[in-house]
Amino acid sequence: MFTDFGPATVFLLYTSVAIGAANVILLIGLLYAYWKTYQEIRSKFTIGLLYFASFLLLQNFAITLASALPLLLPHIPYNIPSYDLDRPHIGFLFVNLVQLIALSILYKITRE
Repeated sequence: MFTDFGPATVFLLYTSVAIGAANVILLIGLLYAYWKTYQEIRSKFTIGLLYFASFLLLQNFAITLASALPLLLPHIPYNIPSYDLDRPHIGFLFVNLVQLIALSILYKITRE
Protein backbone atom coordinates (compact mmCIF):
# COMPACT_ATOMS: atom_id res chain seq x y z
CA MET A 1 0.00 0.00 0.00
CA PHE A 2 1.00 3.63 -0.43
CA THR A 3 1.62 4.06 3.27
CA ASP A 4 4.34 1.39 3.11
CA PHE A 5 6.57 3.49 0.81
CA GLY A 6 9.71 5.09 2.09
CA PRO A 7 10.10 8.87 2.30
CA ALA A 8 12.30 8.97 -0.82
CA THR A 9 9.61 7.25 -2.91
CA VAL A 10 6.89 9.55 -1.58
CA PHE A 11 9.09 12.57 -2.36
CA LEU A 12 9.65 11.28 -5.92
CA LEU A 13 5.92 10.74 -6.38
CA TYR A 14 4.97 14.24 -5.25
CA THR A 15 7.81 15.89 -7.18
CA SER A 16 7.01 13.98 -10.37
CA VAL A 17 3.33 14.90 -10.16
CA ALA A 18 4.09 18.56 -9.42
CA ILE A 19 6.47 18.89 -12.36
CA GLY A 20 4.03 17.02 -14.60
CA ALA A 21 1.25 19.40 -13.58
CA ALA A 22 3.51 22.37 -14.38
CA ASN A 23 4.14 20.87 -17.82
CA VAL A 24 0.40 20.48 -18.41
CA ILE A 25 -0.20 24.12 -17.42
CA LEU A 26 2.60 25.33 -19.71
CA LEU A 27 1.21 23.29 -22.59
CA ILE A 28 -2.27 24.72 -22.07
CA GLY A 29 -0.70 28.20 -22.19
CA LEU A 30 1.15 27.30 -25.39
CA LEU A 31 -2.01 25.92 -26.97
CA TYR A 32 -3.83 29.14 -26.13
CA ALA A 33 -1.03 31.25 -27.63
CA TYR A 34 -0.86 29.09 -30.77
CA TRP A 35 -4.64 29.22 -31.17
CA LYS A 36 -4.62 33.03 -30.94
CA THR A 37 -1.82 33.12 -33.52
CA TYR A 38 -3.68 30.74 -35.80
CA GLN A 39 -6.79 32.93 -35.67
CA GLU A 40 -4.69 35.88 -36.83
CA ILE A 41 -2.55 34.34 -39.59
CA ARG A 42 -4.03 30.89 -40.36
CA SER A 43 -0.78 29.25 -41.42
CA LYS A 44 -0.02 25.54 -41.78
CA PHE A 45 2.96 25.98 -39.46
CA THR A 46 0.67 27.19 -36.68
CA ILE A 47 -1.64 24.21 -37.22
CA GLY A 48 1.42 22.00 -36.86
CA LEU A 49 2.27 23.72 -33.58
CA LEU A 50 -1.31 23.14 -32.39
CA TYR A 51 -1.08 19.42 -33.21
CA PHE A 52 2.36 19.13 -31.61
CA ALA A 53 1.28 20.84 -28.39
CA SER A 54 -1.97 18.85 -28.28
CA PHE A 55 -0.24 15.47 -28.50
CA LEU A 56 2.42 16.54 -26.03
CA LEU A 57 -0.36 17.66 -23.68
CA LEU A 58 -2.02 14.24 -23.98
CA GLN A 59 1.28 12.50 -23.24
CA ASN A 60 2.05 14.71 -20.24
CA PHE A 61 -1.44 14.34 -18.85
CA ALA A 62 -1.22 10.54 -19.12
CA ILE A 63 2.23 10.37 -17.48
CA THR A 64 1.18 12.75 -14.70
CA LEU A 65 -1.96 10.72 -14.06
CA ALA A 66 0.07 7.49 -13.98
CA SER A 67 2.47 9.09 -11.51
CA ALA A 68 -0.42 10.34 -9.38
CA LEU A 69 -2.29 7.04 -9.11
CA PRO A 70 -0.66 6.01 -5.81
CA LEU A 71 -1.48 9.49 -4.45
CA LEU A 72 -5.07 9.46 -5.70
CA LEU A 73 -5.84 5.86 -4.73
CA PRO A 74 -3.67 5.07 -1.70
CA HIS A 75 -5.85 2.17 -0.54
CA ILE A 76 -5.04 0.01 -3.60
CA PRO A 77 -2.06 -2.30 -3.09
CA TYR A 78 0.67 -1.51 -5.64
CA ASN A 79 2.66 -4.69 -5.12
CA ILE A 80 2.26 -5.82 -8.73
CA PRO A 81 5.70 -6.94 -9.96
CA SER A 82 5.44 -5.03 -13.25
CA TYR A 83 4.69 -1.75 -11.43
CA ASP A 84 7.87 -0.96 -9.56
CA LEU A 85 7.21 2.31 -7.76
CA ASP A 86 10.79 3.20 -6.90
CA ARG A 87 12.56 3.16 -10.24
CA PRO A 88 10.03 4.39 -12.83
CA HIS A 89 9.40 7.60 -10.94
CA ILE A 90 13.04 8.57 -11.15
CA GLY A 91 12.71 8.25 -14.93
CA PHE A 92 9.38 10.10 -14.98
CA LEU A 93 10.89 12.81 -12.82
CA PHE A 94 13.90 13.23 -15.11
CA VAL A 95 11.80 13.29 -18.30
CA ASN A 96 9.31 15.72 -16.76
CA LEU A 97 12.11 17.97 -15.53
CA VAL A 98 13.75 18.13 -18.97
CA GLN A 99 10.36 18.80 -20.57
CA LEU A 100 9.66 21.51 -18.01
CA ILE A 101 12.87 23.31 -18.95
CA ALA A 102 12.22 22.93 -22.68
CA LEU A 103 8.58 24.01 -22.41
CA SER A 104 9.50 26.99 -20.24
CA ILE A 105 11.94 28.17 -22.91
CA LEU A 106 9.36 27.60 -25.65
CA TYR A 107 6.68 29.39 -23.63
CA LYS A 108 8.96 32.37 -22.98
CA ILE A 109 9.89 32.64 -26.66
CA THR A 110 6.25 32.27 -27.75
CA ARG A 111 4.97 34.97 -25.39
CA GLU A 112 7.55 37.59 -26.52
